[in-house]
Amino acid sequence: MTEWRPVGAAVAGALLLAGCTSGADGGSGGRATTGPAPGTGGASASATAAAEDEPYTMAEESAPHTRAEAIAFVRGLKTRPDHFGAGFRKAQPYESDPAEWAVLDEDCVWQRQPLPSTVLASLTRRFVLPENGGKGAVQVSLTVTVHTSTMAARRDMAASLEEAMRCPDQRLNATERVSGLYSRADPFSEMRNGITDDDLVESGEYLVDGMKGELPFDWFKYRLGPVTVAATDRVGAGHDEEEASRIASQVAQGVGYTAAEIDGIGGDRAEDDADGKDSGTAGGDEGEVRDE
Repeated sequence: MTEWRPVGAAVAGALLLAGCTSGADGGSGGRATTGPAPGTGGASASATAAAEDEPYTMAEESAPHTRAEAIAFVRGLKTRPDHFGAGFRKAQPYESDPAEWAVLDEDCVWQRQPLPSTVLASLTRRFVLPENGGKGAVQVSLTVTVHTSTMAARRDMAASLEEAMRCPDQRLNATERVSGLYSRADPFSEMRNGITDDDLVESGEYLVDGMKGELPFDWFKYRLGPVTVAATDRVGAGHDEEEASRIASQVAQGVGYTAAEIDGIGGDRAEDDADGKDSGTAGGDEGEVRDE
């Protein structure tokens, strides 16, 4: 039987922490807080506070526009194993083919397929915390996808949310599956999201054929303009609930580091639109099919 785990609270803390960092590698990707310049009064402080409230994003005009540019972009991101916690290392195989992505078929089985016309590149990198002291390995995968437009990315987020309702039980590969998935989607405009335009969090139970018991599984997906960043964690046997929640928080923080780096490359500092923020939601009505 699937039991609810308090992943949301752990993730919220991780997002806030990631939002307070200076970026993925100590660069300019984060929202640095600065005080008002001498003699400028409170106006600068107010402007700084407003900037701090902006989500990490990627301005569409700053995003890659060709497949070659998109492949160079996703391969150039500096995601490190220790972004997900101490002891993680690169898994083998490490990188996927950026000309393919994962698609959940009609039978709720994940398949690798060529990219559709709405996607320029999609790169998955895999990391692992090796088995140690009787505790099973933790597997993490992080996928960065460059869509042709912000609208295409919004549709992808909407379709991803629908997939958990369509397929609460999903086959990952020949020996692994997840069960009892439930989702939560938060657009930045509703003021629940800490750092990105939209976010989606899913949790469920991870099962391995031939192994007794259900293990924790979490999936995080964030949108930054036309770019989406997604990560999963599969927690091996022997980790208690507290450890599993800590791992989920660390993985969410790792995704936040990648979001900070993307924002540093192409973040939009333009004035807010007429609605005050990007009003696209992960649960909007644009997503008829998943672009992924």
